[in-house]
Amino acid sequence: MFFSKKKKINEIDMSRLPQHIGIIMDGNGRWAKKRGLPRSAGHSAGADSLKKIITEANNLGVKYITVYAFSTENWKRPKEEVDYLMSLLLDYLRNAEKTLSGENVVIRVIGSRKGLSEEICRQIIKTENFTKNNTGIVMNIALNYGGREEIVNAVKNVCKDVTDGRQNVDDIDDEVFSSYLYTENQPDVDLLIRTSGEQRLSNFMLWQVSYAEMWFTDKLWPDFKPTDLHKAIIDFQNRGRRFGGV
Repeated sequence: MFFSKKKKINEIDMSRLPQHIGIIMDGNGRWAKKRGLPRSAGHSAGADSLKKIITEANNLGVKYITVYAFSTENWKRPKEEVDYLMSLLLDYLRNAEKTLSGENVVIRVIGSRKGLSEEICRQIIKTENFTKNNTGIVMNIALNYGGREEIVNAVKNVCKDVTDGRQNVDDIDDEVFSSYLYTENQPDVDLLIRTSGEQRLSNFMLWQVSYAEMWFTDKLWPDFKPTDLHKAIIDFQNRGRRFGGV
């Protein structure tokens, strides 16, 4: 197993790493069901996988990673599951100092604060402030996030700035508009990974993934290992990225 992992790492061209990786972490519930466990057990196992993947991406030298933790549509799930997810996310943020922060990770939470508890909102601020001076990978946790909502909010803010005289309509281009998104000052996603065999975006970073290379796997998220991350990166590096050119 060690040799296999080492072999995969040796196949990665460290000079051509994707700058920004997006991950749709799918399959926690199915992982639990296959084992006769409650869905909460799948989410807990998924959180363990996340730490391993963030640590590995940071060790490789990836600069940014965005993980889809909870979408604006996930509120439709049973209240018991939503409550557990929120509790798990709160604990995840609380433990950042002892876990990911120790790995020199910058933690940012992107998405709407609407509907989140005051406790979670306070912890988001605390965790972001605690890790903001770290110099390793920037980890965006997409919490209560929706790609369409992000774009609509950006349009509203652009319109407000134009109305107030802070922005000239003729100066608005892709770069300017990107500065109104949650991922301001970050590069677009180069590599998008989705687990569990599903092959759709599910309202995730619709603007930022416009030219992303997509990599799908049948593995459920709790089973996704650092070696799978290596495979995705190697496949990414073997593709030709022309951005509309020849």
